[in-house]
Amino acid sequence: MKIGNKEFDVKNKTYIMGILNVTPDSFSDGGRYDRLDEALRHTEEMVRDGADIIDVGGESTRPGHTPISEEEEIARVAPVLEALKSRFDVPLSVDTYKGRVAEAALQAGADLVNDIWGFRQDRRVAELTARYGAACCLMHNRHEAAYRNFMEELLEDLRECVRIAAEAGVPEEKILLDPGVGFGKTYEQNLEAIRRVDELHALGFPILLGTSRKSVIGLTLALPTDQRVEGTLATTVLAVMKGCAFVRVHDIKENRRAIQMTEAILGR
Repeated sequence: MKIGNKEFDVKNKTYIMGILNVTPDSFSDGGRYDRLDEALRHTEEMVRDGADIIDVGGESTRPGHTPISEEEEIARVAPVLEALKSRFDVPLSVDTYKGRVAEAALQAGADLVNDIWGFRQDRRVAELTARYGAACCLMHNRHEAAYRNFMEELLEDLRECVRIAAEAGVPEEKILLDPGVGFGKTYEQNLEAIRRVDELHALGFPILLGTSRKSVIGLTLALPTDQRVEGTLATTVLAVMKGCAFVRVHDIKENRRAIQMTEAILGR
């Protein structure tokens, strides 16, 4: 799979998407990197520690978040993407589900669109992704955690996301899928999505697992966001064993070491 100017062996390796929240209110690191100099410093650190992609987010999507205008989101992410593109040789992702934001981000240098609604909220995002030749990550999401058959419906929802992408002209080799841990799911369903993440392979696309510091870890271990590294590492090891191509994480160095050790054990 090619993202930006980099080739990824999505069948045999697990790569790291590093999280860069340029927001004042993200659940874990809000306000830490919303200044350009801090965003650049943290990106340099993540790349040095082994991040393969940097995912830039301008709006917190934590439970109960306050939506912001497209103009404000663009003002947050576009200058950061432009600065990162000129300074680092690493693919860049934008975490958005809004058409105007996606367009501004793609113009600013984003190589991948990471859409928490899997193109189902604003189908223009799919059209823009195709037009710019970008890759995409389509995440599972629902407004309510109401299911008759959880995994069956999760897979069907993702099939719809893929259909939207195909209709817009996004090539199959540009698509990642994400089970959406922490979005539209109960605590028990989040655990099930992690445990059964390998069932997404039936859809025929590389998988990204994003669990870093999320509430499912906090609830399991009764720990605040700044003490969830070990819980995240457990999910990363599982992601490698289940054949996930990417993990989206905050703590790069620790997750890189966990991946390297797990891949060595598995003989990769």
